[in-house]
Amino acid sequence: MGWLKNPFGNRAKALPKRLLLLDHPIDEHRRYNAISKHVAKFQIGQVVRHRMFPFRGVIFDVDPQFANTSDWYESIPEEVRPRKDQPFYHLFAENDRTHYVAYVSEQNLLPDDSVAPLTHPDILDWFVLTGPGTYELKKGVAN
Repeated sequence: MGWLKNPFGNRAKALPKRLLLLDHPIDEHRRYNAISKHVAKFQIGQVVRHRMFPFRGVIFDVDPQFANTSDWYESIPEEVRPRKDQPFYHLFAENDRTHYVAYVSEQNLLPDDSVAPLTHPDILDWFVLTGPGTYELKKGVAN
């Protein structure tokens, strides 16, 4: 039972005796290696619509909090700029004129109860239609 007290035997390396020096100061306001506590309200494959703009789409990825560029964020007019501390969703989006990929904050999305099918051309590469307004990721598709 002696191996339980020292499971690595003599193979364990001793820690260096010198101090670790940081090249940047630690930011006391940042959470290092933290897991986000945000819980997404919507799920991958769910059809949603934008609260203010006339488009809808299917969610294909979720960021637990803002993960786009500062330039993208700053390009949004301040009076409608969403908070960063919430889930953001990647959508295969469409309106009555075009298809595109959208990045939308949770506060700006609503569930879409329409039974009209989406026509975004990338949807069929990622999803299988499993019912009216219900999409399931295809097997082997990872995001």
